[in-house]
Amino acid sequence: MRRPTLAYLRTESGAGLIIAIAAVAAVAIANSRLAGRYFEVLATPVPFRIGGFEETLSLAAWARNLLMPVFFLVIGMQLKFESLRGELSRTRRLALPVLAALGGLVGPALIYWVVSRGAGGGWAVGLATDGGLALAVLTLAAPGLSPSLRVLVMGVALADNLAAAVVAAILAPGRLDSEMMLGAGVALAALAALSRWRRAPFAFYAAGFVAVWGFALKSGLDASLAGVLCAFTVPVGARRPGQESTLKYFMDSLHPYVAFAVLPLFVLTAASVPFADLRPSALMAPAPLGVLLALAIGKPLGVFGFCAAGLVSRRVRRPLGARWSEIGAVSILCGVGLAVSSFAVGVDGVGAAAEAAVLAASALTAVAGFGLLAWTEERRVSDEVQPG
Repeated sequence: MRRPTLAYLRTESGAGLIIAIAAVAAVAIANSRLAGRYFEVLATPVPFRIGGFEETLSLAAWARNLLMPVFFLVIGMQLKFESLRGELSRTRRLALPVLAALGGLVGPALIYWVVSRGAGGGWAVGLATDGGLALAVLTLAAPGLSPSLRVLVMGVALADNLAAAVVAAILAPGRLDSEMMLGAGVALAALAALSRWRRAPFAFYAAGFVAVWGFALKSGLDASLAGVLCAFTVPVGARRPGQESTLKYFMDSLHPYVAFAVLPLFVLTAASVPFADLRPSALMAPAPLGVLLALAIGKPLGVFGFCAAGLVSRRVRRPLGARWSEIGAVSILCGVGLAVSSFAVGVDGVGAAAEAAVLAASALTAVAGFGLLAWTEERRVSDEVQPG
C-alpha cells in the first residue's frame, strides 16, 4: 500500500475512537442535569462580521457551517489524490471500491424511499459512512485484515460522504439567492484559474476558499458544498520540481486537525439527543425509521450486494486473501454513519428522532461488524497455526 494512503488510514483509525467518545459525551450531557445549560449554550446567537460580510447564527449552526466545510474540503482533496496518485489510481484496485460506493448509495436510498414513503427530508442521512469510526472498529477487531478491504472502506467513505453532502445541500430547505450563487461561481472559477499558476501563494488559495464559502453561506446553499467544490480546484502538481504535490501538502496539513478536532467538536454539538423528550411513536415515524433501516440494512446490503455481483460475474477481482465473511463484515461497518449522518440530519432538519436513529444504527452496525470481524480473525489465525 502506498505511504500517503497508509498515513491517511492510520489517522482516520485513531480519530474514530475520539469521535465515538465525543458522541457518547454529547448524549450523556444531553440527558444529565447539565442538559438545560448545554442546549442554551448551543442555541446562543453568535454574530460574525468581517468587512462587508455579516452573519448571525447559533453556536450549533456555526459548528456545522464552519467546521464541516473544512471536513468536506479535506475529503474532496483525498478522493482526488487517491484517484490520481493513490491506491484508487490503479484500475484493478479501483473497480471494487467504485462498485461498493455505488451500492452504498443505491441500497440506503431504496430502503429510505420504501420505508419513508417519500417523506420530505432525510434522503442524505443514510448515504454517509463515518470512515474514521469504521476503520477504528476494523483495526481493533481484525488487525491482520487485507489492506485492500481497508481501501474499500476508505473509498466508500470518501465517495458516499461527498454524495451525502451534495444531496443534503441541494435538498436543504430555504430560499436561494441567485446573486450570491453567481458570486460563489465566479470565486470558484477564479480558484480553478489559479490552479494553473503553479507558484501561486498559498494565501491566494485560502482567500479563494473563504470567498466561495462566504458566498455559498449567503446564497442559501449549505456551506459544506463550498468545501466539496473547492477541493477539486486544488492542483495535483508540485509548485516547483522536486517538491511534493500542492494537493498532498494541503491534504496532509489539514487532515490531522480535521480528524482529531473538527469532527469530534462537531459531533459534540450535533449528537446531543435528549431521550426523555422522545416518544416511541416519534421513533417509528417514516423519516426516523427510514434512516435507521437505511443505515443498518440498506447500506450493508447495497455495499455487499454490488461487490458480490461484481465478484461473481468476474468483472472485478477479489482482494488478495479476503474471505466472503470479511467482505460482509466490512459492508456492515459501512453502515456506521455517525458524524456525517449527524451533519445531514442538521442540514435536512429532520429532528432529534432522526439523530437518535443515526446513533442507534451506528451502534448496531459497529457492534455487528466488530463481532463478525473478530470471529473471522479468530478463524484466520486458527487456520494459519493449524499444521498441514
